Amino acid sequence: MTYDFYPNGVCPSKIEIELDGDVIKHVQFQGGCNGNLKAVSALIQGKKVEEVAPILEDIKCGFKKTSCAAQLVLGLREALEAEK
Repeated sequence: MTYDFYPNGVCPSKIEIELDGDVIKHVQFQGGCNGNLKAVSALIQGKKVEEVAPILEDIKCGFKKTSCAAQLVLGLREALEAEK
């Protein structure tokens, strides 16, 4: 299942999420820090949503109240719910 998530308060305009059940198959960010976001995507590939969520959900970017990683968790959870 492929899901498009539109984050708030961060640089990327869209996060494309592909799940296989609760397993992350592929994540691609549109915009943002290219190298860092490719690394995050590679590190979480093949892992379960609830395995990566507690690690990423509370990360902040500078003085912002959120981050690309935290927004990714919101997107992953939305995608998981949409798949049900």
